Amino acid sequence: MLLLKTKNKSVTLTVSMCIASLFLYFFSLLIISCNKKSVEPNEYSDAFKPVFANTSHYFDFGQPARGMYYLDSAFVHIKKPNLNDRFRYFGFHYIYQKVTKGNYKLALAFADSMLSIAQQSVSKQQYVANFAEANYAKGDAYFNLTQYNDSYQCYFQGYLIAKNYLNKRSLSDYTYRMGMIMYKQAHYKQAAQYFKDSYAQDLSASDNSKDDFPAFYRRQELLDNIAISYKHCGNIDSAIFYFDKTLAYINSNNDRFKNRANMLEMARAVVYGNKAEALIMNQQYDKAKGLLRKSIAINLKKGGDNSDAELSEIKLAQIYYNQHKSDSLYKQLTSLRKHLDVLNNPDAETDWNRLMGAYYLQKKDAVKALTYIQNYNLLKDSAIKKLSSLKESDVNQQLANFEKQYEIENLSNNNKLQKIYLSVAVICALMAVAIIFLIWRNWSRSKLDVITVKKLNQEINSQKKDLEKAIEEIKNSSREKDRILRTVAHDLRNPLGGIASLTGIMVEETGYDTDLQYQLKIIKDTSSDTLELINEILEATNNTSTDLKKQLIEVNSLLNNSIELLRFKASEKHQEIILDALDTVEQLYINREMIWRVISNLISNAIKFSPVGETIHLKCINESSHIQISVADHGIGIPDEMKDKVFNMFTDAKRAGTIGEKSFGLGLSICKQIIEKHNGKIWFESKPGKGTTFYIKLPKPKKMELIIMERDTEANSKQKVS
Repeated sequence: MLLLKTKNKSVTLTVSMCIASLFLYFFSLLIISCNKKSVEPNEYSDAFKPVFANTSHYFDFGQPARGMYYLDSAFVHIKKPNLNDRFRYFGFHYIYQKVTKGNYKLALAFADSMLSIAQQSVSKQQYVANFAEANYAKGDAYFNLTQYNDSYQCYFQGYLIAKNYLNKRSLSDYTYRMGMIMYKQAHYKQAAQYFKDSYAQDLSASDNSKDDFPAFYRRQELLDNIAISYKHCGNIDSAIFYFDKTLAYINSNNDRFKNRANMLEMARAVVYGNKAEALIMNQQYDKAKGLLRKSIAINLKKGGDNSDAELSEIKLAQIYYNQHKSDSLYKQLTSLRKHLDVLNNPDAETDWNRLMGAYYLQKKDAVKALTYIQNYNLLKDSAIKKLSSLKESDVNQQLANFEKQYEIENLSNNNKLQKIYLSVAVICALMAVAIIFLIWRNWSRSKLDVITVKKLNQEINSQKKDLEKAIEEIKNSSREKDRILRTVAHDLRNPLGGIASLTGIMVEETGYDTDLQYQLKIIKDTSSDTLELINEILEATNNTSTDLKKQLIEVNSLLNNSIELLRFKASEKHQEIILDALDTVEQLYINREMIWRVISNLISNAIKFSPVGETIHLKCINESSHIQISVADHGIGIPDEMKDKVFNMFTDAKRAGTIGEKSFGLGLSICKQIIEKHNGKIWFESKPGKGTTFYIKLPKPKKMELIIMERDTEANSKQKVS
C-alpha cells in the first residue's frame, strides 16, 4: 500500500514493510456476493488456508523473506491448488518484489500472472474480485516504474468493473490511488478531497468497532494523508486537527490490537514526524522538536521504519538551522550521516547536503560549503526529472479520454454486433428456404429414397455409438495411466527414505577405504546437524504457542537432575560441573520440563564453549521474592559486537564450540521465551577470552498462593486415588 511521508518542501512516496500484508488484505476484500452454487471469490482450498495464514503472519510481523521461503516450500506440496490458491500465490510474490525488494519490473511480471489467472475465473463474482485486484496491482507497479499512462489505464479498468457492482471497498481503493496521483502532481486540495472520499467509502464498507487490523490501519493512514495534503495547502490549522484526529484514532484502538503494539508505535512515529513539520511552519519549534525526537526514537529501532526516521532527523536539523544552533546542527547531521551510509534515502540525502552546505556557510568555510551545495543541486535536479513526466500529465484528462475511448469501443462493438445479427438473419432466411425446398424434394421422391435415408441414419447412429465407446476407452486408459503414475510415485518414497537410514548404518561398519568412510561420516554428520536444526525450529515454534502447565518443583532437585543428565557430556571434554545449592528447601511454581530445558541448554552451552578440562559452576541464591540461578564458565566468552544478538531468533551471532561443536543460534532465544513466559528474567555477563555467566531470576510464589497451590495439588491427588 502506498504511504505518504513528507519532508521540507518536497514529497516522496515510499512503502513501509509492515503494511505489506495489509495491501494483500484490502485487495482480497474486493468481493461481491454470489450464488451458493458458484465459487466464492476469496475461497481457498483446505490445503492452502493454513499456508495463507502463516505467510500473512510472517508479513504482518516484518519477516517477508521467511514468509516467501515458507510459501514456496509449502505450495509445492499442495497437489491440486484451485484458481484462488494460485492467484494468491502470485499475489504474495508481487507484494514481496514490490514492497520488500523494490523490484518493480519483476513485480509487474507477477501482476501479469495474477491477471492471467483472473481471466480463468469460473464465476462472474470471482472474475470481478480477481480482475479488479490484478489491475490495481499492475497499476501500482506501472506507477513505481513512472509509466503513468499505463498506470492510469490499469486503475481505470479495475475501477470500471468494480464500480458496476457498487463495491464500496473497491471504490475506496480507486479514490485512494487517485488521491496519491493528485498529491504527486501537487494538486493538494483535490488530493485531500480524494482521501476524504476514500475514508468515507471505507468507513461505510464495514463496522468500525468490529473490523480487523488492516481496515483500522488503512483508515489511520487516510486521516494522516488528509492532514499532509492540508499542510501543503498552507491550511496548518486543519492539518494539525487531522494529525490529532489520527493519533486519537490510533490510541483509541490500543486495547483491540495489543498484539500489534509495534506497528501502532510505528504509525504514531510517522504522524509525529508529519505533525512536527506543520508545527515548524508555525515556528512552534519546541513542540516540533519533542515530536521529532519521539518519532526518531521509535523508528530507529530494529524493525522500525528507518527511512521515516531519517526524514525526521532532517526536520530536526532544519529546526537547529532555523534557530542558528550551529553546534546542534552539525551534531545532528553527523549522526544522520551514519544512518544514511547504512540505509540509502535519496530525499534525506538531498537535504543533508543542503544543510551541510548551509552549516559551512555559517562557519564561513566557502570551499566546503560549495561541495555540499553542488551535491545538493545534482540530487535535486535528478528528483525534479523523475517527477516531471507525472506533473506534465493531466490525470483527469487521461481518465476522461479512457472513458470516451471505452464508450467509442462499446459503440463500435454494438455496430459490429448489429452487422453480425443482420448477416446471421439473412443466412438463416436462405437456409430456411433451402430446407423447405429440400423437404419438398425429398417428400416427392420415391419410397426407395426414404428407405435409403433411413439406412444412412442407422449407419450414422452406429458410427456415433462406436465413437462414444472409443472415447470412453480413451478415458479409462487415461485414468489407468494416472493410477500407475501415482503408484510409482508412492512406491519410490520408501526406498528413497531407506537410503538415508542405510547411510547411518554404514558409518558404524568397518571395512571401507578411508575416503569412503570419510564421505559417509560427512553425510551422517550433516544429517545429524540438519535434524538438530529442525528440532530446534520446531521447539521454538512450539514454545510460542503451548500453554504453560505449572506445578510446584523443588529447586535443588531440579538442578541436580539437570547436572546428572549432562555429566557424561561434560566428561567427554574432561570437564567438571560444580553446584552451590540452596541451604533450605525452596519451591517454584513452574513448568518443570521447560525450566529444565533452559538450565540444560545453558549448561550445554557452557560445556560447548569451554576448553577441555575446565570447571563449570552452577550457583543458586535465595532472594526475598526470587530465586536466582547462575551458570558460569571459563570459556571463550562473547564478543562485544555479538552481545546484542545472542537472544535473537535465527541470529548470526553463533560460533562453533571449542572442539568444533555445531551451533544454530536458536537455543538462547528459546530460553528467553520460556523465562519470560514464567515472568522471569534472563541475562548474561561476559568477557571475551575469560568466560561467560548466564543468570536466571524466577519469582517465588507468595505464601498465600503457595498454600492454595498445595491444597489444589492435594485435592487433585485424592481425586485421582478415588
